Amino acid sequence: MNDAIRVREVRLIDADGDNKGVVSTEAALENARAVGLDLVEVSPDANPPVCKILDYGKYKYQEQKKAAEARKKQKTVEVKEIKMRPNIDNHDYDVKMRSMKRFFDDGDKVKVTLRFRGREMAHQQLGRELLLKVRAEIEEIAKVESEPRLEGRQMVMVLAPR
Repeated sequence: MNDAIRVREVRLIDADGDNKGVVSTEAALENARAVGLDLVEVSPDANPPVCKILDYGKYKYQEQKKAAEARKKQKTVEVKEIKMRPNIDNHDYDVKMRSMKRFFDDGDKVKVTLRFRGREMAHQQLGRELLLKVRAEIEEIAKVESEPRLEGRQMVMVLAPR
């Protein structure tokens, strides 16, 4: 900006957006001071660098507004958790599946946690079968992000919407 521009020649764009061609940096600064605005380097990687005459404070404000608008439009993906037990009842299973489908419709990931208690640890294959059943039922609307794996007394699987 202004005196911080260290190159000899720049491609100048005036306050109206007209291309004035390649001029010396001093002449560009004179033009900017004449209209009471700043000389701002908008494309420093070009050869020669592109500088524009504009109100720097207004330019920074509009950049901030653009960035805030972009942040407002983006959706954060949450990871929802569904907890089950290996010997879950059919109705309870259906309720969990309905809420899982609702999470996928909202665009969230789902972490299915299967908790083993006591002697259930001896029958881990039942838990794995249950998670595979969940995966098969949800196949068309979600993809498996991490396969079922045992973490201590829990078996965990992460699903993401397609």
